[in-house]
Amino acid sequence: MAARKSDTKLYVIDTNVLIHDPGAILKFEEHQVVIPMTVLEELDKLKIGKASIATDCREAIRQMDRIIGDATPTEIAKGIPIERPDGNYQGHFSILLDSFDAPDRSLPDNLNDNKIINSLVSLQKKYPNRETILITKDINMRLKARGCGIGAQDYQNDQLLSDVSLLETGYNRFEGSFWETQSTVETFHDETGTYHKIPKANLPEDLYLNHFIIDEKGFIGCIHRVGEEFALLKDLPYEQLMQQNAWGLTPRDVPQALALYLLLDPDIHLVTLTGQAGSGKTILALAAAIEMTVATNQYKRIIATRSTRGLDEDIGYLPGTEAEKMEPWLGAITDNLEALHNDDEHSKSSVDYILQKVPLQFKSLNYIRGRSFQQSLILIDECQNLTPHQMKTIVTRAGAGSKVICLGNLAQIDTPYLNPVSSGLTYLVERFKEFPHGGTIHLEGSPRSAISEYAEIHL
Repeated sequence: MAARKSDTKLYVIDTNVLIHDPGAILKFEEHQVVIPMTVLEELDKLKIGKASIATDCREAIRQMDRIIGDATPTEIAKGIPIERPDGNYQGHFSILLDSFDAPDRSLPDNLNDNKIINSLVSLQKKYPNRETILITKDINMRLKARGCGIGAQDYQNDQLLSDVSLLETGYNRFEGSFWETQSTVETFHDETGTYHKIPKANLPEDLYLNHFIIDEKGFIGCIHRVGEEFALLKDLPYEQLMQQNAWGLTPRDVPQALALYLLLDPDIHLVTLTGQAGSGKTILALAAAIEMTVATNQYKRIIATRSTRGLDEDIGYLPGTEAEKMEPWLGAITDNLEALHNDDEHSKSSVDYILQKVPLQFKSLNYIRGRSFQQSLILIDECQNLTPHQMKTIVTRAGAGSKVICLGNLAQIDTPYLNPVSSGLTYLVERFKEFPHGGTIHLEGSPRSAISEYAEIHL
C-alpha cells in the first residue's frame, strides 16, 4: 500500500522567479520552499551591476538571510519556519546542495568563494571539536556556507544597532498633550525665545541636544541643554516653524519643518535626513543650501556629491570635464532645482540662471577624499550606500566654517555587502546623536505626489 503523501509540498524555486519577485519565498503559504545551491551561485553573479536585475537579486538574498536568522546548519537542512510580516510563522525554507551523493558537503571549485567554503568544510572535519565560523560581509556567501553546514556570521564590529527600527529619528511624539504629563515646569523668556525647564524624569530616557519633543496639540520643543536633573526645552511655535522659507520653499509637515530648522541653523554643522523616496530630503537640503549661499552668504560654495554603485569607477569613461561627467549621476539635484522654480514663467531659464549664479560644484567621491573644504556646504546624497569607513573619510573633509548635510533612504541600499543596520548612514546617525552641533530628522510620508505615496505603501 502506497504511503499517503504529505499535505505540504516542496517547491524548488529557480533564479528567474527570484529576479521576477524577490519576495517569492513568502508566497507559498504552508509549504516548504527550497533554494538550490546553483541558484545562490547565479544570484551571486548577478547581484553586482547597475541594472534593476542586480537590485532584485540583492533583495532576494537579503530576504533569505532574514528568514535564516540564527538557525543552525541542521535546522537549515530540515527547513526553517518562515516568519510572515504579521509576525506569524507559516511554511518552511531550506537550502539544497546540488548533489546528495557527494562524499562531503562541498561546492565546485570554480569560484574563490567556493574554495574558501570548501577549505572551511575540510577544517571542520579536521577539528570536529572546535567550532568553525566564517566571517564575511557577503550575505550570499554566508548563505552558501550555512547550506554546507558551516557557521557563518556578519562582521559586526562597527554595527551600533541590532535593529534599524531603533535608529534615532530626531524627535519624540507624545500622544495628546505633552503638558498634561508635566507637573513641575519653570518657564522664562529672553531675547532668543521662550524656554521651559523640565525635570529629566518627566522626559524620554535618551535626551540629546537638538532633539525635538512634539505632541498632537501643536507643541514643539527642542532640547537646548541637558543637566543632571533638568533639561531645557526651547519653545518653537508651530506657526513660525511652518512659515519657514528657504529659496521659496516652505515645509509641508512638522518633520519637514524640523529638518528645515536644523538646515538653516548656523550653529548646526552636521544634519542627517533619512526617509523614503519622495519625503523631501533632497529638495529641502538644496533649497536651504541655496538660501545660505546666495541669500545670506553664510557659505562660499555648495559641494554636491552622491554615493552611487559604480560611480567612482565609471565616471572616468564618460566624456567631458569632471562636472560634465558627474551630471548624469546628480540628476536628483538638477531635478529638484527645476522643482524649486516650477512656478517661474520661464523655469528652464531660471534653472540655468541659478546654475550660473549659485556656486554649486558637482564632485565625485574620489575627488572629495584627501581634500579639505573651508566655508563650504557639503551635500552628500544616497548616503545609505556608504560604509562606515567611507562615511568617516568624507565627513572629515569638512574644514573650518563648513556644514555637512547627509541624505539617504535605508530602504534602497544598492551596495551588495551593506544592509540597513551596517550602513554608514546608520553608523553616522548613531555616532553623532550626542554631538552638540549636529541633528537628525527622519522624514515621514511621501509628499512627492499622491500616486508616489500610494505606490510606496501598496506596490
